[in-house]
Amino acid sequence: MKKEESRLIDGLISCIAACAPDSVAVVTDSNVAEIARGLISSIGERVAAQGIRMVPVIVTPAGEENKNLASLEKILWQMTEAGMTRRSLLVCVGGGMTTDMGGLAAAVFKRGIRHINVATTLLGAVDAAVGGKTGIDFHGLKNEIGAFHLPVEVMAEVESFRSLPDVEILSGFGEVVKTAFIADEEMTSRVLALDPLEADAEVLEEVCRFCRDEKMRVVNEDPTEKGLRKILNFGHTAGHAIESLLLEKGTPVPHGVAVAHGILVALILSDTAEGIDRKWISDYAAWLRRYYPEAKFTCADYDRILALAAHDKKNTAEGVFSFTLLRAPGRPVYDCAVTPDQLKAALDIYQELMGR
Repeated sequence: MKKEESRLIDGLISCIAACAPDSVAVVTDSNVAEIARGLISSIGERVAAQGIRMVPVIVTPAGEENKNLASLEKILWQMTEAGMTRRSLLVCVGGGMTTDMGGLAAAVFKRGIRHINVATTLLGAVDAAVGGKTGIDFHGLKNEIGAFHLPVEVMAEVESFRSLPDVEILSGFGEVVKTAFIADEEMTSRVLALDPLEADAEVLEEVCRFCRDEKMRVVNEDPTEKGLRKILNFGHTAGHAIESLLLEKGTPVPHGVAVAHGILVALILSDTAEGIDRKWISDYAAWLRRYYPEAKFTCADYDRILALAAHDKKNTAEGVFSFTLLRAPGRPVYDCAVTPDQLKAALDIYQELMGR
């Protein structure tokens, strides 16, 4: 066993012991179950050695298309069949899909049990596993069903991220740059100077810590998104709509990649609405073009993008979209009203900046 993995398991077992559950279940997806077989097996052995009943591993099908009611029902049924109780503990091992769906299962089972998130992706470590937002997609709408349910702890093995496919590293960096933009001008400049695919373990550890600390600072002040927490949605209103559109078109991209493209749309809107320095738009567009795969859509898709954005949970008035925008890096503004015509105009500029 690798030194980093051993340290992760030691910390996880200590956390489980402190919870004193009557039983523990691991939930993961079919990809992670294969890749992290040794890690999951070690968790089971160490939990059993503590004298705690270990429930058979719950494995869901991998892929965003399986983040749905049917998969959630299977998780809940297996928890029920295993005799889990309100004192039980769920350990979610995987990326954002697993921590979102496993966290929701923990939130609703017996009206709420405890859970721990073990992030196996950069996206999970910097965003999805942190902050207590859980959810599943519903009829093509991102995270339409969900709950706020904070994990007991969030853990990650940063060294393992370098073995992830490039697109998964880019997905994680979509959330990294989002956090930098809403938090700090200096950090934004540093992130935009990075090649995400060449970042070493020390850099990954630093950005993970920065993102976790910044997100929890916001979450602790506003746990259920009544105000300040809305700044964490920067890039997500357009990003979620783009993500859902591409899933419908059969050309899906990971969540953080869609958010990276949504950030450019939000920066363009920030120019007209909040007067952000256009240097940030051009610098970010260049970074996005250089490192990220295309989000392939055309003006013929605009109406569908707007229809999907209309279902965004942040919207508060019919006929307008609620965006988080920036006056400058580190100066976010939430609940910004954007009309359909303004959003279409921003999508036109986005296409031009992406060289289409």
